[in-house]
This record gives sequence, structure tokens and C-alpha cells, in this order.
Amino acid sequence: MSEVIHADHHDDHAHGPAKGLKRWLFTTNHKDIGTLYLWFSFAMFLVGGVLALVIRAELFQPGLQFVQPEFFNQMTTNHGLIMVFGAIMPAFVGLANWLIPMQVGAPDMALPRMNNLSFWILPFAFGMMISTLFMEGGGPNFGWTFYAPLSTTYAPPSVTYFIFAVHLMGASSIMGSINIIATILNMRAPGMTLMKMPMFVWTWLITAYLLIAVMPVLAGAVTMMLFDIHFDTSFFNAAGGGDPVMFQHIFWFFGHPEVYIMILPAFGIVSHIIPAFARKRLFGYTSMVYAVASIAFLSFIVWAHHMFTVGMPLAGQLFFMYSTMLIAVPTGVKVFNWIATMWRGSMTFETPMLFAIAFVVLFTMGGFSGLMLAITPVDYQYHDTYFVVAHFHYVLVPGALFSIIAAVYFWFPKWTGKMYDETLGKIHFWLSFVGVNVTFFPQHFSGLAGMPRRIPDYPLQFADFNMISSVGAFIFGLSQVFFLYVIIKAIRSGQPAADRSWEGAKGLEWTLPSPAPYHSFTHPPAVKDEEVLG
Repeated sequence: MSEVIHADHHDDHAHGPAKGLKRWLFTTNHKDIGTLYLWFSFAMFLVGGVLALVIRAELFQPGLQFVQPEFFNQMTTNHGLIMVFGAIMPAFVGLANWLIPMQVGAPDMALPRMNNLSFWILPFAFGMMISTLFMEGGGPNFGWTFYAPLSTTYAPPSVTYFIFAVHLMGASSIMGSINIIATILNMRAPGMTLMKMPMFVWTWLITAYLLIAVMPVLAGAVTMMLFDIHFDTSFFNAAGGGDPVMFQHIFWFFGHPEVYIMILPAFGIVSHIIPAFARKRLFGYTSMVYAVASIAFLSFIVWAHHMFTVGMPLAGQLFFMYSTMLIAVPTGVKVFNWIATMWRGSMTFETPMLFAIAFVVLFTMGGFSGLMLAITPVDYQYHDTYFVVAHFHYVLVPGALFSIIAAVYFWFPKWTGKMYDETLGKIHFWLSFVGVNVTFFPQHFSGLAGMPRRIPDYPLQFADFNMISSVGAFIFGLSQVFFLYVIIKAIRSGQPAADRSWEGAKGLEWTLPSPAPYHSFTHPPAVKDEEVLG
């Protein structure tokens, strides 16, 4: 179809495509915007990682070594916020920008100019959030969950800038989600029905609806904070008739679907990579789609499992305990389907597959500790200890983060036309795998022994596990700098990628040239590859 204009058509003015800085500032091309998101999220990942290493350096041994408790609290707050909103989410949006148009056969995203705006809001939002650390009175010091009244009555003046930054992030997320939904529902290639869409597209469609549902809730929470701080309202002030626990309900009604927003696209990515390297169709596609939808629905009715210790009635505790345990069912379906996909496949273990398998194993571990936390009477012991820290880091680091890294390695040849160095990729995997487990596994034991979260100092009995944990954190952190080296080396001097970058994975990458040729998806390409399987 020679008459089809290339996907860069938005930038093609009478003077030809824009060059240099102008190209990146004004781009409406989904590939450029995807690249911007990915590089921005990697930069934020390194910033958030440095904050984490400050935390781990302080906890290397008991006593105050490097930082004061106030600064320690600023580190924990900013680390959490930057990793969640600045690293994980923009990385998934970047992958969505790159892949969704190619996977559904669209020439670009539905709303290209809004796409540009939703990216360029982010550097300013995070610039403002990080700048709070240098303001008088210091940055936000109340934890990434910013519970009132700690974040309203006792907050430093910089909290106002923090609230504005959160509003900007929310606006970016909502615009990005509208764009993704519009693209998926309106721009699929002829013949591609919803139940023929790739899993990554499905997971993002559902994630985008979650984002549109919960981001306004977060906006409401921070707006009420703003009014409590500056306009003498008492939404969360008990002295004025308000309710501090209401803040927790509002926050977690946003916060629990949010954790699924950070894992559902990962499910989609892994559902592409495992079939590609097992050389088999994904086992149970339909059940996978329904499982994702079930998880999304259940994520709205479990929020108060973060609040078992606030004194809620027994009926409430029972409801939230049972509904939380119910989420294990669709999640288990997905894990079994990935294992069944690998079962008796012609598996090879390139870097993306290693990260994907590590994802399945370690995410499942995080899921099991989550089941433990779901049991109300037991949660009284676990609540606000390092056991919780271990749990959610097992879900978010080997979960969300490993899937993003796997996606970068997997689609890198398609994005750049270059192949990364497989040996270096495997070194990066093993360093990351060892680092992440040495960091977070001992924290289960610290937590079970009673070590509370968010403290800069601790009694002597926790010293050994903390020392191990800090060593692991530095291994993991340095291995991500190595990852940067692997990627830059591949971009600059990588071998040209073959037409079929993953030998034997024909038909499984599910990406089309952008814009797509006319294609009927009534008969998708055969997936088991006779050339390889013989």
C-alpha cells in the first residue's frame, strides 16, 4: 500500500519533518512519545533508586549515621511517590504508546496532540515534586500515602507544591487513558474483534478504565487536603468535626485499584513473551481476558484491607477479608495459564524470557504474602511492619519492574532495528534477580520479628537482616546502571536485528507495521512454527 503515509505524517509539514529539539517538543508520533515516556520513566527510576539507596545506607546498621529522621522521612515519601507515579506508570504508558497502535493496526493514537500534552505535563510535575526537597522546611515527610492529619496539620509548607504536582500527574494519566481507550475501541484493523486483540491491548484497555475511575478520587483527596491547610475547613480534622479515617478510605479507594493499574499491563507483557519463547499459543486466552476483568472489578471492593487496624466493625473486616482472598482466584488462573503455556513448549531462555519467568515465580511469592496479609486477625501482627514492605516490593519490583525490563529487551529489536548483546542482557538479569531477592527476602523476617516500617533507627536484633538487605539494594541499584549501559551500547553499536528478531516466534510478537496494511484477523497466522519444531 504505497499510498499509505508513514506514521510520522503528523510532523510532515511543507518543510519536511521537524528536526532536533523541535521534533521531540512538538511530536505527535506515537513512537516518539512512547520513547519520551520510556526515557523519562528510566530517569525517574534512577532518581527514586538513589533515594532508596539513601534509605538503605541509613539502615545498614543501627544508630543514626548519614541522615536525620526528618530527612529520612522525606526520602521514604519521595521514593514511593516517584517510583509509583514517575517510574512504573509512565513506563507502562510509554509501552502502550509504542505497541497499541502497532498491535491493533492503527496508524497512530486516536488523539495525537493530547498525547503530546499528557507527556509534557510530567517533567514539570516531577520537577516541582523533587524541588520540594530544597524548599524551606523541607519536602513532604509524611509517607507516600500522605495520611491526614500528618499531611495537613503538621506538614511543611512545601506540601502545597506536592498537591499541585499530584493534580498534574492525575491530569496526565486521565488524558493518556482517554487516548488509549479511544484508540483501541475506534481504530482496530478490519476483522480484529475485541476477543482477537493481543493480551497487552486487553490489559491496557481495562487499566485505562481503572485510571479514569480512580484518578479523580485522588484529586478529591488532595483538594480536601488543600482546603484543610489553607481555607480552615475540617474534612480530616477531628477538632472541627472531620474524620481522619475518612482520608484513609478515600485514599485507599484510589490506592487499591492503583496497585492493579501497576500490574495489569505487566500481565499483558508476560502473556506475549512466554508464548514467544515457548513457541506455543497462549494457553486459555479467553480465561485470561475474563481474569483481568475480574481482577479489575474486585480491585474496587477490597480497599479497606489496608485499614484493618483502624477499628472497623467485624462485618466490615469479614467482607474485606473475603473479597481480598477472592482476588487470588483470577490471579491464580493467570499464573496457571502461563505455566501451561510453558508446559511442553520448545522453550529457549533469552533475556526477555528469563525476566518473564522470574516475574511469574516472584510475583506469585508476593501474592502468597498478600494472602497472609488479607487474613484480618493475622494482619494485626503484620500491619506497618517490614513484612508489608517485603510483600508489596515483591509485587512491584520483580512484578511490574521486571515485566517492563522484559518488554524493553523483547521489543527493542522492533523499536531500533538493533539487537542488544545477549550475554550482557543475561548478566543484567542475574544481577537484578540476585539483588532483588537479597534485598527484599530478609525483610519478611524483620517484619515477622516486629520491625516497624519508616524508621531510621532500630534495635540491635534487626541488624543482620538489615545489613543483608542494604547490600542487596546496592547490588540491584548498580545492576540498573549496567542496564543503561547495555541499552545505550545496543543503540549505538548493536548488530542489525533479523527480520524475525526472535527466531521461531513468528506471529507471536503481534505487531504490525505502522500504519498497518489491510489485514483480516479472521484467520490469524499459525503460531506453532513448523520451521523450528520440524
